Amino acid sequence: MAEELTPETPESEEEPIEQRKNGLYPGVSDELAANMKSGWADTELRDLEPVAQAAHTADRRAALSARFPGERLVIPAGNLKTRSNDTEYSFRAATEYAYLTGNQTEDGVLVLEPRSGGDGHDATLYLLPRFNRENGEFWLSGQGELWVGRRHSLTEAATLYGIPTGDVRELPAKLGEATGPVRVVRGHDAGVEKALTDKVTAERDEELRVFLSEMRLVKDDFEIAELEKACASTARGFEDVVKVLDKAEATSERYIEGTFFLRARVEGNDVGYGSICAAGPHACTLHWVRNNGPVRSGDLLLLDAGVETTELYTADVTRTLPISGAFTDIQRKIYDAVYEAQEAGIAAVKPGAKFRDFHDAAQRVLAEKLVEWGLVEGPVERVLELGLQRRWTLHGTGHMLGMDVHDCAAARTEAYVGGTLEPGMCLTVEPGLYFQTDDLTVPEEYRGIGVRIEDDILVTEDGNRNLSADLPRRSDEVEAWMARLKA
Repeated sequence: MAEELTPETPESEEEPIEQRKNGLYPGVSDELAANMKSGWADTELRDLEPVAQAAHTADRRAALSARFPGERLVIPAGNLKTRSNDTEYSFRAATEYAYLTGNQTEDGVLVLEPRSGGDGHDATLYLLPRFNRENGEFWLSGQGELWVGRRHSLTEAATLYGIPTGDVRELPAKLGEATGPVRVVRGHDAGVEKALTDKVTAERDEELRVFLSEMRLVKDDFEIAELEKACASTARGFEDVVKVLDKAEATSERYIEGTFFLRARVEGNDVGYGSICAAGPHACTLHWVRNNGPVRSGDLLLLDAGVETTELYTADVTRTLPISGAFTDIQRKIYDAVYEAQEAGIAAVKPGAKFRDFHDAAQRVLAEKLVEWGLVEGPVERVLELGLQRRWTLHGTGHMLGMDVHDCAAARTEAYVGGTLEPGMCLTVEPGLYFQTDDLTVPEEYRGIGVRIEDDILVTEDGNRNLSADLPRRSDEVEAWMARLKA
């Protein structure tokens, strides 16, 4: 990995390089600095079209404007974050910012400026402009164009995103001079927040964050298409994994993680969250992302993974697969119970239903199975009332899905988990049973088996649609699908 240019040291007194150095950049001679300023072609892009979601982001900004009339609204993209020393994590724009602009570049800030008279807002997208070839930063700065690649000019960006643009380097001063009520989405850009220190309050800013979260509860047509795309890519990623299970057995869960990641990077932006590639008893750890354990024939593989599209919408799918290609009797018994619970949960997803209905339906089936197997004393109503099934079911049965894997997380209880399902909402249905290796309350043959089945369900006008239905769920269909892929 190349390093940035550092000041040179003269090799001898006869070679006084200091006398030839450019004053702005030590280690760069005047001749080289002059040479690097000229001889570059005009690369401005003039035939650009607005991004596909430009009309949708405009509608979203209009809804936001209507909710907060007369107030200045500031929504940052966020900044690069240091991984270690002089390396950074890959940048992922803040969800609120990307949702309202379609832009994904670091340091960007969307500002909605209230018009006089309270008639709506004027939006400006503040971005870093291209480096000026005159100042040398395009090749000397570690974030310069020759180091990390070209970024769009402000003129290009205005065309792409359908929003007037400004130089973000001038924004702190403008915010410092701003008068009237202001709200900012916190936690993404310390510089922006510092400029607004005496102008905002945590309570008012939280109201902005909550509203933006609730805006995403119902997906528009563009968002649904992106979620469909994410699920299709995810299905192909699961197929990739099945095809290389023999190689994973020779290495570790990391082989599975890397295989799925390849599909995510080729067809999307990234994985939407850390892939859970849990083989054997690791399946009983809900968020097993170390992925450093063995993959053994005869065990189950719980694979919970999702591709995030280039527009930042993620799938979230789980399949529990027999590594050998065939379930044992006890594995099938537990798997089929979870499948039956998921079927009940999916059936409960429909317009007008309470959000909690699908969770309750799935939990009832699992409680019935646990009573039937003699693992907990019935009747079922008692088990559910006391929550006794949770020793083995552990988690909720689903959550909203979208630009974040746990989307709309800041929404109010009454709008989300205590609310009612509407067409356009997308959520996961993911019941599971987990029998820990040290659980002495269950027969030994159960211990170390963890099963979860998860699909991404869109609420429609007349019921629901399984966006991840390309992947089989029933145990016999899973075995047949794996056999075809391994043939």
